[in-house]
Amino acid sequence: MSSVRVLPPESTVFRFADAQALAAPGMAQVNALIRARLASDVVLINQIAEHIIGGGGKRLRPMLHLLAAQAAGYAGKDHVQLAAVIEFIHTSTLLHDDVVDESDLRRGRKTANALWGNAASVLVGDFLYSRSFQLMVELDSMPVMRILADTTNRIAEGEVLQLLNIHNPDTDEAAYLRVIERKTAVLFAAATRLGGVLAGVPAAQEQALYDYGMQLGYAFQIADDVLDYVSDAGTLGKNIGDDLAEGKATLPLIYAIERAPQAQAASLRRAIETGGLDSLDNIVAAIRDTGAIERARALAQKYAHAAKASLHALPPSPAREALAALADYALQRDH
Repeated sequence: MSSVRVLPPESTVFRFADAQALAAPGMAQVNALIRARLASDVVLINQIAEHIIGGGGKRLRPMLHLLAAQAAGYAGKDHVQLAAVIEFIHTSTLLHDDVVDESDLRRGRKTANALWGNAASVLVGDFLYSRSFQLMVELDSMPVMRILADTTNRIAEGEVLQLLNIHNPDTDEAAYLRVIERKTAVLFAAATRLGGVLAGVPAAQEQALYDYGMQLGYAFQIADDVLDYVSDAGTLGKNIGDDLAEGKATLPLIYAIERAPQAQAASLRRAIETGGLDSLDNIVAAIRDTGAIERARALAQKYAHAAKASLHALPPSPAREALAALADYALQRDH
């Protein structure tokens, strides 16, 4: 299967590379802090943490925090440490996710659990969670701690909700959205909202940054779930059909079941129940034939447009334009 863009790019002043360039000085500090605070006298922790932290990725969540702080007019230094906290939280969830999902490939590399086993991966994930809270406490801000404590709790709820939906062909759009809100969108929203919290912006602007992050998180995850059926392993960095193999009824599959002829829908439901990939090509064809891909793309675009609209509450700035560009990137990326 060939790689395709989720949606065509929109005309915008900034592109993803421009957003990266604007955030680059701060991200260099974030990356240095991450390296410094990963250190442990337990060798296995260093090995596994280095494997996943050094495994690529664009550090999107900490970048969002830096840009949001800049767009909010923040002039201090705490945003660097807070961005590292956000990345540690995200990384710990990746370690736990891969164990729960029994994944063996992420970003084109073997997962930590495939290399070191499930027990080590879970425990190092716990280490990263606790390290993130050590860094958070050092900032000595009760609003920051409250937001991130609530966020990590919501993420855990999302993991459990997703587990309840595994191999359930009756999962509908509402149930799917409840999962991705907690698993993905809440951390995006915390990252951007906290930029405003650090800057002490008015409540309306803090809410706008939260709304931007939440809508972007929805767009990002829906687009990601579309890629599972339209990309290829070399580009996507994971095995195609992994979501189905894990029994996950993501949005393209949910939409396909709604619109497919009865016999075809029954086949798709059985695939979710069994996690069977024997007829993956036929499943992908069914998803495409029913217009499920286009319908899911349209919903992702709706959320991305809502994210950009939220930014109008902020004063014009290069950082605001960069945040808008990241909403476009969520739709255009191929991995």
